[in-house]
Amino acid sequence: MSQTQSRPLAVVTGASTGIGYELARCCAEGGFDLVIAADEPQIQQAADTLRGLGAQVTAVEVDLSTTEGVDRLHAEIGGRPVAALLANAGRGLGHGFLDQDFAAVRHVVDTNITGTIYLIQKIGREMRLRREGRILITGSIAGFIPGTYQAVYNASKSFLDSFSFALRHEVKGEGITVTCLMPGATETEFFERADMLDTKVGQSKKDDPADVAKTGFAAMMRGDGDVVTGWQNKLQTAIASVVPAGLLAEQHRKMAEPGSAPQN
Repeated sequence: MSQTQSRPLAVVTGASTGIGYELARCCAEGGFDLVIAADEPQIQQAADTLRGLGAQVTAVEVDLSTTEGVDRLHAEIGGRPVAALLANAGRGLGHGFLDQDFAAVRHVVDTNITGTIYLIQKIGREMRLRREGRILITGSIAGFIPGTYQAVYNASKSFLDSFSFALRHEVKGEGITVTCLMPGATETEFFERADMLDTKVGQSKKDDPADVAKTGFAAMMRGDGDVVTGWQNKLQTAIASVVPAGLLAEQHRKMAEPGSAPQN
């Protein structure tokens, strides 16, 4: 067995930038080889950088909102056992639901939910046969809050948060751990892509994606069930558990309503 083949393999989606890239970096520094995927050409540049950390890296530019894209990613793994799956790919979308283009809405649902759980099922079944593996799902504290002007996105993260807790208990005793990483607003390209730069949250100070990733990676390696990053986010989730949903939705409106960013 070659030196590189003796390293465990991690698969990281949404790994071209932001939290996903930093999760891939944590894996490379932690002794994993990598298969990384994203739906943009920057994934190749990310791979070049990660190879400099000593990892063998396969980069796959693929649309993970489709089952065909997930199948292609799975084929690129080439049958090598996956020690860790970090399911991080996601899309956001701002503005009111009735004003959104439905193709964009569908893309959020298919990326955040359909493609994610399809990939988890394919790789999770292989992990169960070997009776070993780690799964990290990037949820969000947004899943605790009705997302006024981010209604579909927050709902998709609520799905992932719930799904990860349920899956963890389904595979208990199967040699597989499932960890849900739940960050808050993070300094990535998310808000630009979601057309939310004119919102209060879009202009707010955000968490460092490297710090978020390190926290999530460490939790995955420990086998923790979930981790909320940052004390402010921990406080926000605690508050969300006791505040009525209607009040939470109104608070979210003030942060995410188009044009709510402070004017200079």
